[in-house]
Amino acid sequence: MAENTTTGSAPEAGNGSPSPRVVEVKDKITVRVVDKAGAEKGTVEIDPADFGGKISRQLMHDVVLMYLANQRAGTHHTLRRGQVAGSTKKLFRQKGTGNARAGTKRTNKRRGGGTSKGPKPRDYEYHLPKKAVKAATRMAILSKFMDKEAVILDELVMAAPKTKEITGVLKAIKIGKKATETGEKDVSLFDTTVLIGTAGLDLNIYKSARNIDGVKVLPAGEFNCYTVLKQKRLVLTRAALEALLKPEPAKGGTPSPATAETEIVRRGRAAEFAARKKKTVKK
Repeated sequence: MAENTTTGSAPEAGNGSPSPRVVEVKDKITVRVVDKAGAEKGTVEIDPADFGGKISRQLMHDVVLMYLANQRAGTHHTLRRGQVAGSTKKLFRQKGTGNARAGTKRTNKRRGGGTSKGPKPRDYEYHLPKKAVKAATRMAILSKFMDKEAVILDELVMAAPKTKEITGVLKAIKIGKKATETGEKDVSLFDTTVLIGTAGLDLNIYKSARNIDGVKVLPAGEFNCYTVLKQKRLVLTRAALEALLKPEPAKGGTPSPATAETEIVRRGRAAEFAARKKKTVKK
């Protein structure tokens, strides 16, 4: 078990016990290696220093909030009392009817009237420093190793897209046992949400897993804090782990193969979409 030391503790709401803001990981972490059939192939020693050596819950929280905010469309729109349809005529005279005084029927107090202080379209996008975002991603990966929620796959190669094959791999890798009425039952990766990390863009693996609920495939170079934390389990190929351990290229240098291949695919899809749109316009 990795040794943890906490710094910057603050009282937790409700019970007054200290809540660690930063967890420093010093000891190496052992991660098991399995093959496609689920058989043990050994272990890998992970040096926490390769992933920053510490975990800041606050930083990861801030980065996740940023990702969620940037995904918001911000198209919510409500109508004020001056924007809804209807007459502005006073409903009845001020005095003499016995009713409470009333003006237009477009007021927010009446059914069909406007909304008071409702949301209007706005942009929720904001960005944290790039160094902080990258650090949070590495912290998220390190937390998966610490919590025994990661496994290394010896090799994952597919000749063609086949969902049945990737499903068999997920069912073969056991992650624990679950108590049931009839006894204990083995739990596999297929029973939970999984992030599969590859060294580069592998379309065969991506197409095989994209229609499996709860399974996401990403090149290691495109990991982010939100995606890593959202999936309960992390599966990395040996090549993907090596890609994560490699130092990042200097600013202005050659991009990583994962980023380059993904960009090629994106451009190809954009070209196909433009061609289809052009044919539609001609018709």
